[in-house]
Amino acid sequence: MEYVNQRVAQEAAKVPSDLYTGLVTPLNIVLVAITLYTTYLLYKPSPPAALPREPPAVVFKTFTPNTLLPYNGLNNMPVYLAVRGRVFDVTSGRNFYGPGGPYENFAGRDASRGLAYHSFAEDMLTKDLDGPLDKLEDLGPDEIDSLQNWEERFLSKYMVVGKLVAQADA
Repeated sequence: MEYVNQRVAQEAAKVPSDLYTGLVTPLNIVLVAITLYTTYLLYKPSPPAALPREPPAVVFKTFTPNTLLPYNGLNNMPVYLAVRGRVFDVTSGRNFYGPGGPYENFAGRDASRGLAYHSFAEDMLTKDLDGPLDKLEDLGPDEIDSLQNWEERFLSKYMVVGKLVAQADA
């Protein structure tokens, strides 16, 4: 035990070096380093926010039933459908109107009659793509009202990209 007391007395009698007295101590150096690093992390410049890419500009086009047909969502094509002569880009609703969707038979086609009758049947689609457009003259008041509701819904959700004309008028 005497050795320990003697050793403590020797250490106490030493003259403290100037390096470890005052503000410059190992603990203070570590604390300053941590503070500087934390400040750097808080105020370092962040990379600029990546803006989403704008969709390519769509030019208003005149479509015939034959030229509208490829826009059915297959082969990475956009999904277009026509309602009462207006062609809508419904690509954002690909889950409904594209391949595998419940309304897929309307993609790339004039969907007016099928939407008016709430029918997905093939006989609601125009068979003769080179013939005149369906004038929808035989629709009753309920079907016309239904078709107008569909058209308003499309106008509020989707962009009109063109008009549909008969092959003879193109």
